[in-house]
Amino acid sequence: MYKIQNLVENRWVEGQGQGTELHHAITGDVVGVASTDGIDFEASYRFAREVGGAALRRMTFQERGRMLKRLALHLHGMKDQFYAVSWATGATKVDAWIDIEGGIGNLFANASLRRRLPDTPFATDGEFVPLSKEGTFGGHHLLVPKRGVAVHINAFNFPVWGMLEKVAVNWLAGVPAIVKPATVTCFLTEAVVSAIHESGILPPGALQLVCGSARNILDHVDERDVVTFTGSASTGIALKQHPRIAQHAVPFNMEADSLNSAILGPDAVPGTPEFDLFVKEVRKEMTVKCGQKCTAVRRVFVPKAIQEEFQAALIAQLQKTQIGDPQKEGVRMGALVGKAQVQDVLDQVARLEQEAEWLFGQDKQANVLADNPEHGAFLPAMLLQHRNPHDALAVHEVEAFGPVSTVMPYDDVEEAVALANRGLGSLCCSITTHDPKVAREFVHNAAHMHGRILVLDRDCAKESTGHGSPMPLLVHGGPGRAGGGEEMGGLRGIKHYMQRTAIQGHPTMLTTLTEQYQPGGIQPESEPHVFRKHFEDLKVGDTVTTARHTVTEADIVNFANVSGDHFYAHVDETSLEGTMFEGRVAHGYYILSKAAGLFVEPRKGPVLLNYGIDDCRFTKPVYPGTTIGVKLTVVEKIAQERREPEDVAKGIVRYRVEVDDHEGETVAVATILTMVKKRDQGPDSL
Repeated sequence: MYKIQNLVENRWVEGQGQGTELHHAITGDVVGVASTDGIDFEASYRFAREVGGAALRRMTFQERGRMLKRLALHLHGMKDQFYAVSWATGATKVDAWIDIEGGIGNLFANASLRRRLPDTPFATDGEFVPLSKEGTFGGHHLLVPKRGVAVHINAFNFPVWGMLEKVAVNWLAGVPAIVKPATVTCFLTEAVVSAIHESGILPPGALQLVCGSARNILDHVDERDVVTFTGSASTGIALKQHPRIAQHAVPFNMEADSLNSAILGPDAVPGTPEFDLFVKEVRKEMTVKCGQKCTAVRRVFVPKAIQEEFQAALIAQLQKTQIGDPQKEGVRMGALVGKAQVQDVLDQVARLEQEAEWLFGQDKQANVLADNPEHGAFLPAMLLQHRNPHDALAVHEVEAFGPVSTVMPYDDVEEAVALANRGLGSLCCSITTHDPKVAREFVHNAAHMHGRILVLDRDCAKESTGHGSPMPLLVHGGPGRAGGGEEMGGLRGIKHYMQRTAIQGHPTMLTTLTEQYQPGGIQPESEPHVFRKHFEDLKVGDTVTTARHTVTEADIVNFANVSGDHFYAHVDETSLEGTMFEGRVAHGYYILSKAAGLFVEPRKGPVLLNYGIDDCRFTKPVYPGTTIGVKLTVVEKIAQERREPEDVAKGIVRYRVEVDDHEGETVAVATILTMVKKRDQGPDSL
């Protein structure tokens, strides 16, 4: 019998002992045995910290981002192998697509974040904070990778996505991971980890996998580590109370299953696109992954006046949903992950039916299209209703983690908000409405109890990812019952695996520590001009101090004519009474344009192009007769990878533009970006 492998200390290891048998969700056949008995978890932690973490910390954000991209491309090329394995989890092609390609998509999305990060192993958070009158003392927040392990304890419903959505973030931050998937579907996680390991793209120790019971996995966490958990609230709470978590103040991020809700707006009556969209969305949430999603809709709230019409439309859709073996043509809903999960759902449904009425699926027997349906973990979609939701208890407290939802009526938006919030915190909810007033009232009053709110209407429906789809660059989590945690979220997620430390000192010292120029730091004059230097030769702090120019009325008039900007403050002195201006004032964009004319070195050189402005402020009015000058300073350098071998090797340079007047006061500040050619165009610069 096949034994599921554990990847520990960069080698595959079989667990000892009898282990746990894993069964095919469709056929019931044994697919393997999982065990972690005999694994030295303390050694795994040590290997991750000393080998995997050290290697990741030597890499810059740019290198780590490119590593994620290479891995995503590699896994995408092997996806068909993962689809074949996914069948044993009971997943349809659509279910598997969400899990497999959705997970790989997380790698791509996080890889793209490198463009918003420096070319260093660390980063800054926020802006420089001046702390003294003369500018010789200030502070900044530094982000450095934690020197521990990201321990991920994942749920059974997304064995691929659940892993990749987390590891993508900790790897980009520079932290290794130990992944503990749910045992029942760990064979699919093992298949993906095997592909990752064999690729050689990750440094040794960046990823370890343990499959099977691992009750002592948290016995070795300490203040260097981060723990994430996805699953039931009761299990998450128990893990969060582990003595090591409390004693060492280990960050613990919990994403728990919640009683998510979907609301049909009062304007979305039968015959509107929104009504049809809502019926489709609820049907999809009940049947995709057999309702085994932490974000699935458990409570459906509809206007009382159209409740019967909605229920009839939804039941008609559910009746068309063929359940069975996903390899059979026409099957749209597969199996739950196992017989134990079927029984758990039925136990929870028994609690719901004590106070709710049946609408569909009350016989709890599915019309299954499969060779041996009795061997599979099949259940029908089950729909209930509660006519008095304010009197309900179980429907707001009990979650049947399967194809089960309860419909309830409401009278107005205020009541819909109150009912949605009875779930005491959810990962997500959605409202389907085309009325901005309805959307505004609901969102502003419900947002504090939900991690994510989808507003679905005809305008976004074509491209909407739907109620149940978290996105890599947005947070995934929720308050209260949902666990109070946050996952993903773009840069927010990366910072979860980094230590934020306030550093204080002279701006010049902070420039050295952050490898970013800090305002007030020393600005050595560049020789030659910075625009004559290749990317490798530029140093943070290199500065060009320009000649000066006295602004005239002719400058202002000419710029107004060229730009078409005839705003009264620039061209009509008779209109200035009651304003803050003492006279005709120069356009801010003229000042910035003139600054460019002063600092640009016009001859052809390493600078390929100027492609943007990150920020710009005009801090003091400039009147005719004011003499201005510019300091152009290298703030930061970020190397770029070549997309094709024939591409020019280059990098991005951020410059700070400071424009001052004859009184020594700053009149404008901007950050510009230039693309600069590398001196070395050889293959090692790829």
